[in-house]
Amino acid sequence: MTPHPQIRDLVLIGGGHAHALVMRGWGMDPLPGTRLTLINPDPVAPYTGMLPGLVAGHYRREELMIDLVRLARFSGARLILDRATGIDREARLIHLADRPPLAYDLAAVDIGITSDLPDLPGAADHAVAAKPLGAYAARWEGFLARRLAYPRVVILGAGLGGVELALATAHRLKAAGVRGEVTLLDRGDSPMPDLAASARRTVLAALQASRVTLQLRATVTAIGPASVTLSDGSVIGSDFTLTVTGARPQPWLADTGLAHSGGFLTTDATLRTSDPLIFASGDCATLTGASRPKAGVFAVRAAPILLHNLRASLSGGPLRRFKPQSDYLKLVSLGAQSAVASKWGITLHGPRFWQMKDRIDRAFMQKFGPYPAMAEVKAPTPATKGLAAFLDQRPLCGGCGAKLGPGVLSAALDPLPPPMRAAVRR
Repeated sequence: MTPHPQIRDLVLIGGGHAHALVMRGWGMDPLPGTRLTLINPDPVAPYTGMLPGLVAGHYRREELMIDLVRLARFSGARLILDRATGIDREARLIHLADRPPLAYDLAAVDIGITSDLPDLPGAADHAVAAKPLGAYAARWEGFLARRLAYPRVVILGAGLGGVELALATAHRLKAAGVRGEVTLLDRGDSPMPDLAASARRTVLAALQASRVTLQLRATVTAIGPASVTLSDGSVIGSDFTLTVTGARPQPWLADTGLAHSGGFLTTDATLRTSDPLIFASGDCATLTGASRPKAGVFAVRAAPILLHNLRASLSGGPLRRFKPQSDYLKLVSLGAQSAVASKWGITLHGPRFWQMKDRIDRAFMQKFGPYPAMAEVKAPTPATKGLAAFLDQRPLCGGCGAKLGPGVLSAALDPLPPPMRAAVRR
């Protein structure tokens, strides 16, 4: 029996949480006839839910990195280490930063967001954004390695992410036996606006107990190598300046011609964009009629629907609708191994909720290794002598046909359906 010919190309743009889960599901049950490809700039993808724990020192960096090379091997996918820069929908081509365009029959986008580095004097040279996570983690580890006697950290943005990172920073410095300063700045009147009032009070108390200085209605006008300047002329010393002041979509998304809201791709309930051949999920997308905060929980919940709908689009089956929950359990790390749990207006806190969050996070990461053993290609009985040894865990060449004579190649290609893209010639 010969392998199924691969006549359709499914391309996943970005290694976000939803796409990682789609690839895992694909590896468990691949769709014959479809070639899966993942495009991502790096060979690993971070699980952002564990970022505060990394900063606080509870996790090692490798514990929150999804190995996309291993994942691609398990799912039978091609992995292209590059950054998408655009989509030519008419030609069905995905443009890449450093490679020729890549053709697709069906595509999905899950490239996350980037933190909005303020357009301020000195920001590009002297501040780091919370996303992408890899750059932030590297800068943070480098800062800790300097072992300053009195480190000063300033964090811009008192949303939930900024507050968690402020508490994690304070805990890390305290655990290292270092006395320093952690200052949290926000130009608004109220921190953590998306958090229930009872949970907000608990987190504010944790900030005070951790000696984090919270300064509201503070507008930053400049960032220097060792200071942050405010609009009232005051200067705050800073050896490490972090911005968590909001998120923005990748700029090229708005140039695709796809419907979007503020640069975030809009999708219907099936996670399809305005182009039925392109799906979108995760933080880079907004669900029409059911907008939700940019939180990883929604990407994780959307993954099974996305996997089903991609398979259905390729095989002609019906699509399913994604119905995100209106409220979800928020688990807010408090720096030390303690957390706040908030849902339906009810707030609880303590070490057991950090343990709950830790179990949830580790369970997610355990999905990506070790992978379950799948059925292997077995030699039939009887078979030509040596066939079993040939098949025993040896990768079979996908082949470009360059080693075949024209007669053999034509005989193999003639039974295949005609190409689906005009750019393909036979």
